[in-house]
Amino acid sequence: QVQLVESGGGLVQPGGSLRISCAASGSIYWINDMGWYRQAPGKQRDLVARITRSGNTNYADLVKCRFTISRDNAKNTVYLQMNSLKPEDTAVYYCHAVVEVSPLSGAKNIWGTGTLVSVSS
Repeated sequence: QVQLVESGGGLVQPGGSLRISCAASGSIYWINDMGWYRQAPGKQRDLVARITRSGNTNYADLVKCRFTISRDNAKNTVYLQMNSLKPEDTAVYYCHAVVEVSPLSGAKNIWGTGTLVSVSS
């Protein structure tokens, strides 16, 4: 069983910064891509940013130059540094990882339960 646990969400004023984290635990052999998605009320879940094991990144156009994704492979943890936050960034942010639990297993898509980020004055 592999779990992703997000932390660091909360309320922040427009223009402020916040860093959220996601730690993977359980029976893990290898983690490939990790990433963050977000879902605002009444909207679909969309990609925010993702990072490969080697550190290659890609971002949604809406967050480029404001958000930075990083990871610590030794800690099985991925981070999202969010700067210049806007009210429209308000959403539940979900962590995602592509995980192998053994050398012979296929990769599995694992999701966290989400952390709420609210941007409001």
